[in-house]
Amino acid sequence: MPGKPAEAFPRLSSLAGVLRGNLGYLTLLFAGVLLPLWLFAELADEVHEMEAMVFDDALLLRLHAWTSPAADRAFVWISLTGYRYGVVPVDILLSLALLAWRRWREAAFAIVAFTGSALLNLSTKALFQRQRPSLWESIAPETTFSFPSGHAMGSMTLTTVAVLLAWRTRWRWPVFALAAAFTTLVGLSRPYLGVHYPSDVLGGWAAGLAWAAGVYLVLFRRRRPWRDGSRWITTAR
Repeated sequence: MPGKPAEAFPRLSSLAGVLRGNLGYLTLLFAGVLLPLWLFAELADEVHEMEAMVFDDALLLRLHAWTSPAADRAFVWISLTGYRYGVVPVDILLSLALLAWRRWREAAFAIVAFTGSALLNLSTKALFQRQRPSLWESIAPETTFSFPSGHAMGSMTLTTVAVLLAWRTRWRWPVFALAAAFTTLVGLSRPYLGVHYPSDVLGGWAAGLAWAAGVYLVLFRRRRPWRDGSRWITTAR
């Protein structure tokens, strides 16, 4: 019928416009939620089947070969900063600061991300009940279950929240660089100390990223952080 091919071009143009307008949303959905969930599912399946991952012991032994008194002190400090003396206090301070500034949506995002991440980590550890590595006696032993790493998951959740909140500001790249360095060092400290398998760290990173990005996509599906009128209680009516 005449005119039909011509009508397709405006429709294709409209479709392309919709995709461009939601490119950031779709990228975050794929790279921040779906891909990490797939990685976590693959790792969790191996842990559930109690199958040894070929890279776990090899990487642990390689890291242990690089030990030194100075590196021991540094990684013990990094490990402590990656949870009780760093991540947890910053989680609390950031949440309180957002509440004090009356940034209700941003505060809700941070609180739900941090609290949910901690609860998910505890429940997942109890579900899989993976034992800690025992290749050598650690200088910073742990007694809880191993998969996924709480340090890796907590640090990834915090840095993902910080990066997503900073993404629409001029601080995005400094925050991203600092977040990447901090998360990497915390994750590296755990197998260095012999208290986590590398797969525990990968699982923690994947779970923390997927959870924080998922919460962001739900709470900011219509608005961006820091915009006027972002107070989620009033806009939800």
